[in-house]
This record gives sequence, C-alpha cells and structure tokens, in this order.
Amino acid sequence: MKILGIESSCDETAAAVVEDGRNVKSNIIATSLEEHKLYGGVVPEIASRRHAESISSVVKEALEQANCTMNDIDAVAVTYAPGLIGALLVGVNFAKGLALACDKPLVPVHHLRGHIASNYISNNVEPPFLCLVVSGGHSHIVAVNSYTDFEVIGKTRDDAAGEALDKAGRTMNLPYPGGVSIDKISPQGDENAFKFPKPRVSTSPYDFSFSGLKTCVINIVHNARQKGENINVFDLAASFQKSVVDCLLTNLEKAAVDKNFKKIVIAGGVSANSKLRADALSLCRRHNWELFIPELKYCGDNAAMIASQGYYEFIKGVRADESLNAYATMPIDENYKTI
Repeated sequence: MKILGIESSCDETAAAVVEDGRNVKSNIIATSLEEHKLYGGVVPEIASRRHAESISSVVKEALEQANCTMNDIDAVAVTYAPGLIGALLVGVNFAKGLALACDKPLVPVHHLRGHIASNYISNNVEPPFLCLVVSGGHSHIVAVNSYTDFEVIGKTRDDAAGEALDKAGRTMNLPYPGGVSIDKISPQGDENAFKFPKPRVSTSPYDFSFSGLKTCVINIVHNARQKGENINVFDLAASFQKSVVDCLLTNLEKAAVDKNFKKIVIAGGVSANSKLRADALSLCRRHNWELFIPELKYCGDNAAMIASQGYYEFIKGVRADESLNAYATMPIDENYKTI
C-alpha cells in the first residue's frame, strides 16, 4: 500500500511516497530556511508564500522519484495540525484538491504523531513504548500505546526545549537556527562552567519548564555586556545545552521508571542534538532499556513521517472530506473525528 504524504507545517515544503508505512520510495523537501535566516527566525507569511510556490513541483518530484503516478497511490496523507496556520492551509488545501481530483481517500495526520512515526522508518520498533517528542514548538513525554493511541504523560508548561535553545543561540549572536549552532560549538566548551537552575513544575513531576532557563541565559549575556565583560560563548553554549538535556532526560527517566517502560523512543527536530542522543544512550544503557532515535535525515520536518503515520491512520479507518481544516494547535492524543 502506497501513501503520498504532504507536510507544510513550518518552513519545509515536503512530499513523500511510503509503502506499507515503513518503506520510503521518495522523500522530497524544499526549505525556505536561508530566507528566514535574514530575520533570525521563521516569518509565517514568507513561509506560506514559499509553500504555495513549491508544493506542486515537490509533489510531482516525489511521485517521479518513487516511479509512480497518482493511479498507484492508495491514499493522500497531509499534516493538518499543529503548526503555522497559513503554512498548514497550503498543504491541506493542496491535498484536498489532489485527493478529490484523483478520487483518493484523504487522511489527516497530526504533526507530532508524524515525528514519532519517523522511528518506524528508521528503526524496527513497534508500540507500545514511551516517547520523548522534542522540537522547536513542542516538548512532550508520550505513552504510545498503539500506532493510533497516544497518552500524554508530561509536557512543557511554557516554552519548548527547541525554542529555548534557538533563543539562547540568538542571544549569544550565533547563526540561526540557534539550537543547531549551540550543538556545533558545545564540544569546544566546558559544560560545567555555568550553573543553571533546575526547573520544577508543580502540576506534574513529568512536566517541563524552559522559560526560566531561557531568561537565565539572557540575563547572563546582558549583564556581561552592561559591565563590558567578555563571556566564553563555547562554555555558555555547552552549559546551557547540558541544562536543557538534563531537564529532558530527568523527567523521561522518571516517567519510564514509574510507568514501567523499557522501550524508549526520541523524536522531533531536537532529536538530532548530539548531546541528547549521547546522554539518552547512556541513560538507557544504565537501565538496560532499548533506545530508538530516527536517522538524522528524518529528525526534522519531512513528509515520509507523515506518510508513515498516515498509513496507520488509514488502516484504522481515519478519513476526511473536503471540509478538512487546518489547526494551529491540537493535542496529540485527540483523534480526528472521521467522516
């Protein structure tokens, strides 16, 4: 069964063809990242316009690379939430038109479910498992009970880990995206040079908070500038990255122990972070847990993960019609109400 996946939730316009949820036949991505670098972050209006310009050719290329036509496609899967609303609407409307014109079923896919599904492509992993989903806009600990049954164990109460890393990088005058730049230079610094607070959230022992860490690094930099002092950026980057990773893995470990999970999965854009990958491996080795992390090429936004999750949603019977809308926010554990 071949699923055509379409992804446009942020600044990547992507299309892919995936067979039986795991065999990637094509995975095409057009990004407007370089343009957003001029502004130090994603500009929603620019992202939406670039999606509109690129989506037709990206889908065409995905079909050609997979050596198939729409006649060979069993269903069209598309990201409908969460994300930048204007960007999402481009993908959703294109997918609706394509599915209607070609008389194909339309399958709505939650973006974070797609990130989790990137592990089905990269690894021979099956639910149930405990997943840390961490990206620029989201930080969740999710119990994945089945391919379509998700339970949120913990989540951030303010900023996401990826956002905190990006904002910290910008404060240090590092190139955008800041989280990637921090990861690149951290090996040259002393991760114990700066001490950051360990956030505590009263709502749940598994919830995160990163706004205080972000404020702390901003204050360190601003105070040094006001006093005319120099800061070792390598040390600050390494220390901040360590603090963020420690927060993520401390809560993940507690959730896994308390909920008796021995199969751990990490997904989302920040799953590409080298320290998170290394420390997660060390954590799982200590507990004799299995660890699954996507290949680097599937960590960021892509359509192969949407097609993969779309396959399992399709089997479950999830369908949408021409009334499908896009949503900027949507809980991962809220199932789409099928038509």
